[in-house]
Amino acid sequence: QVQLVESGGGLVQAGGSLRLSCAASGSIWRINGMDWYRQAPGKQRELVATITRGGSTNYADSVKGRFTISRDNAKNTVYLQMNSLKPEDTAVYYCDAEQGGRWYWGQGTQVTVSS
Repeated sequence: QVQLVESGGGLVQAGGSLRLSCAASGSIWRINGMDWYRQAPGKQRELVATITRGGSTNYADSVKGRFTISRDNAKNTVYLQMNSLKPEDTAVYYCDAEQGGRWYWGQGTQVTVSS
């Protein structure tokens, strides 16, 4: 089993920044892809950013140029640097990670952007 714990969420004004972290622990032998998703009230969960073990990244169009995903394989941690935040970025942010063909999820961290 792999456990994921997100942190770094909070309340920020529009235009501000936050950095989310997601640390994996447990039975880790090789975590491959890691992603950030978000889910706003009344909306479906959407993919925000992805990063491979080798560092290749992809972003949703809505966050390109504002968010940066990165990871530290030695620490089994993935990060999401969020700049120029907008009220529409308000959501619960979740990370997930793949190991051995199985995906694991964190419990989520709330991000609220006030206008």
